[in-house]
Amino acid sequence: MGVIAKKGLTKGKANLEVADSLLARDWIAGLERGLAVIEAFDENHSRMTAQQVGDRCGLSRTAARRYLLTLQHLGYVSADAKHFWLTPRIMRLGQSYLSSARLPRLVQPVLQRVSASLQEVVYLAVLDAGEVVYVARNGPNRVMSSGFVLGARVPGHATSAGMLMLANLSPAQLEEWFATNSLPAYTPYTISNPEDLRKELKRIRQQGWSLSEQQFDLSFRGIAVPLKDLRGDLLGALSVLMPIQGEGADAVVKRIVPVLQEAAQSLRNLI
Repeated sequence: MGVIAKKGLTKGKANLEVADSLLARDWIAGLERGLAVIEAFDENHSRMTAQQVGDRCGLSRTAARRYLLTLQHLGYVSADAKHFWLTPRIMRLGQSYLSSARLPRLVQPVLQRVSASLQEVVYLAVLDAGEVVYVARNGPNRVMSSGFVLGARVPGHATSAGMLMLANLSPAQLEEWFATNSLPAYTPYTISNPEDLRKELKRIRQQGWSLSEQQFDLSFRGIAVPLKDLRGDLLGALSVLMPIQGEGADAVVKRIVPVLQEAAQSLRNLI
């Protein structure tokens, strides 16, 4: 009986990954393509023609248009005479994860306790397709970069949580990440040289926590520790994001890292 490899969709393109096989009879190609059409939209492609969507998804213009019209009928896409764009209804998909996923719900009370203790904004981040995704948050409301809102995706090399999780990948996984990800510089301080990043990841792996200053936003620093289960498998990262003000980096590390580590340890018995 035929089997096909599970596929991962990234920005509208399907890439084969090393994963469990799926029986061909259970594979719904139309669902895969529909998700690819949704993921084709991003910051740089917010309004597209059917042809442009098809080009990004590997579909013909006619096929892309049929998927877009179906999504429009369901309320996930809107259009004018030429272009298509996503509607706010698409956020229901991400909200379904935030509402139903076990890990963010279990972590939330601990984030609340840590935030109250530190008077800082605390996050739970996970690594998905090489990018950081923030899936839980607690703390005072601040003017934050759009990269730090729930559900936001940030390149793995540009934040403390991302570098922490990259540092905990196996050597093979890390090599695959380097092979498939670029290192754009968001500020003059972003580590965008592969060898420099490798050295930093090695240092983070040895010390067990990460500090990132002005890597993604000139106004902010981040500190992160790993969140692991009882078997030692990495589930995500607990991190604090704060404005860079009068407090020095050494003082911040001394104040925050032990609290985050204690919180991560307390969660190991729950997850």
